[in-house]
Parts: sequence; structure tokens; C-alpha cells
Amino acid sequence: MIARGILIAAPRSGSGKTTITLGLQRALRRRGLTVRGLKCGPDYIDPAFHAAATGAPSANLDSFAMPDTLLGQIASGAALGSDIIIAEGSMGLFDAVPGPEGHTGASADIAALLGWPVVLVIDVSGQAQSAAAIALGCMHYDPRIRIAGVILNKVASERHRRLVAQGMERIGLPVLGALPREASLILPERHLGLVQAGETADLHARLDALADAVSAAVDLDAVIAAAGPTLLPAGASSITPLPAPGRRIAIARDAAFSFVYPHVEAGWLRAGATLVPFSPLADEPPPEDCDACWLPGGYPELHAGRIAAATRFLMGLRAFAESRPVHGECGGYMVLGRTLIDADGVSHALAGLLSVETSFAKRKMNLGYRRAVLEADGPLGRAGDALTGHEFHYATVVGQGEDPPLAQVTDPHGSAPAPAGCRRGNVTGSFFHAIAVAG
Repeated sequence: MIARGILIAAPRSGSGKTTITLGLQRALRRRGLTVRGLKCGPDYIDPAFHAAATGAPSANLDSFAMPDTLLGQIASGAALGSDIIIAEGSMGLFDAVPGPEGHTGASADIAALLGWPVVLVIDVSGQAQSAAAIALGCMHYDPRIRIAGVILNKVASERHRRLVAQGMERIGLPVLGALPREASLILPERHLGLVQAGETADLHARLDALADAVSAAVDLDAVIAAAGPTLLPAGASSITPLPAPGRRIAIARDAAFSFVYPHVEAGWLRAGATLVPFSPLADEPPPEDCDACWLPGGYPELHAGRIAAATRFLMGLRAFAESRPVHGECGGYMVLGRTLIDADGVSHALAGLLSVETSFAKRKMNLGYRRAVLEADGPLGRAGDALTGHEFHYATVVGQGEDPPLAQVTDPHGSAPAPAGCRRGNVTGSFFHAIAVAG
């Protein structure tokens, strides 16, 4: 059985895609359907909420950073054995970066590739019939995709709903639902997005509340009927997105280290690797029976004092690095450095395995796709290998130190290559989050 699918998208960020997606996923699961969630674009947090809402794994689909083969592999894994895929777009439906057609990072690329109709979520606060003009533009902007309907969000009153619906009727777009303004539908946030699913208090009660609200306001039968067959790319085969850094990989996993893409871990497992989690926040060192260590991104800046005081973890990490590879992504990179300055301006001495010094007190958002070419052999691959990925962090480098760079990176807008990260002995790290080997 190949599941039908639908993409929940919006004309812009902040329209309510995530809350409505989660409400739909949970509501359809409560109907007894086997539901799978997928997330367009580079996002660590939303797939964990999808997994909680559906009771099944979620993953990312990124048309800029992933080749069609990998996109097909991920979509196939979700579509086989499930009844419906409720995928979530990122930013605005057509928001993209320079790239070949179909590989611009736009959510519309995913809808076009996999044949999924789009349900638009439109925040109609401050407008009425004009919302239909926005929807009409979305309907005709990209002939590769089909807008199957619209869900109205932040409706002020029944009169407001009728006015907006009149506009949608004029352009021939079905209104599948209308949600009123309701503060309780807002999930808690922090500087990198939603508070992580595992840290959200009363998560399942919140998801049930979202499902209740969506069930009351949205025609679930119409949403199911709007879903279209999943069209898997021809020639899709099993590939490993990133090389496994070892056979037994010690991977940090707790509230400070949690940003690992599901497709990366799945690829390592398919390659025969074993993942052995440990918790730096619980002062656990990397397990001795592992031959590589991976420190993911996350929120070490929120736990800097606790990590600095985790002597068993830091001493064990240093001993591990004497003979085996250690890699840190983003937050993990910061922990491998000499010091991390927290939001209050307090400096914390950390692992000292790399010469970098970072600060969360001097915040500057760094966001966007990157292409990295490795400068030397290491856990990410061999010298000269190219990887696609992204950066998303607010911390800044306040001291680079003497270590040579890990890679040269460029962005999709034609930037000149610039050094990124650093390496010393068996230790490597950078703010770059790797998604896949570049095609």
C-alpha cells in the first residue's frame, strides 16, 4: 500500500501551519488511520512533534540539499504501510533559493515531485475577501502544483468567516475549515523555534487540544479526499546520505544535544552502524566500546554551566578523542571549544579540544543553506568531498584560535568560499549541519 499525501503550506511563515498540521495528524490518528508526518526543509524540531502526534517516525524532505533519489527513499519509507501522509511546508509555499528547477528548497518543489495536492493555511486576521486574492495568486504562480483547498486561521467571528468564504467561492477554492483566534493553540517557543517536543509540558494533552480544535473547525473527510497519490521518483534506490563516522557511534542525546536528522541516523543504521546514546547533561562520558563520537547541535548555551561542571563527561570526551574521531555540529562544536559565553555574559570553560571560542551573549542570527568542501579526511568524509547542509544559530565566534579550518563553505547566492569550523587531531567541528553528500 502506498499512502496518499497532502502538503499543508502557507503564503508566509507564521500563518499557523505547524499547529494545524499537528492537529490534523492527531485527529486523523484518533480516527484509526495510520498517519505519517514529513517536514519540508531543514528543521529539527517539527518532525519530533509530528512523531508525537502520529505515533510514527517523521523525517525531512529538502529539495535543495537532497537528490531526488534520497527524497524518493524518504517518501517511500513514509508511504509504505501507512494510510495518509500529512506533510508540512516551510516558510512560504514558494520561498526558495537559487538552484536548478525542482531543487530550490521551496515546499512547492516537494509537492510537484511527489504529486501531493496543497492545502493552504491563510492567516486572515486583518483582512476578509482580500485573502482570496492571495490564494488566487498561489493557485496560478506555479503550474506544477495544485491547490486543493484552504484552511482559514485566526477567524474573528462568524461574519468574518462568511466574508472570507465569499472571496474563496469567487475564485473556486474550497474552504476546508476555519479556526477561530485561540491563544491556547500556540505552542511555546524559544530562539531556534518551538520548545522541543521532549521538553514541552503536557505535550500529549496539548496535541489532543489541537486535535479537538481542528476536528471541530475542519472537515476531516474533505481533507482526506483532497489527498493525492504519492508519486515516487523513478529509479529510487537505497543510498546513505552521509558516511557513518564509525561502526559503533557514541551519540550525545539529551536536552542540550538533540539536533540529528532522522534520515542521517537511518542511513547510518542501514550502513550497519550501531548508535549508542549517552547524556552529557547526566555527566556521562562517551561509551568506551564505541569507535566514534558525535555531538549534535541543540541548546548547550542554555546549559553551559551544567556542561562545564560535568567533569566525567569532559574528561571522558578528552580521553576518547586521543584515539578515536569526535565530531561536533553547531552546539556540539561550541562544546568542543575552549569557552562558551552564555546569555548573561558568563564564560564557561568547556572541552578545549578545539581552539574556537563562542558567545551567546553577542547574538547574531546565521541562517541559510551551505555547501561545504572538506579540507581533510575526517568523520564527514575525505578531503575534497562536498556536502550540502545549512546553518541556523545565534551564537558567534569570538575567537577562532590556531586550528585549521574543517571546510570551505559557500551559499546558494554565489558567495566566495570561506573557511568554516576547525580540526585538530581526531577532533572536528563546525556550525555547518550536514544533510547529504552533494550530488
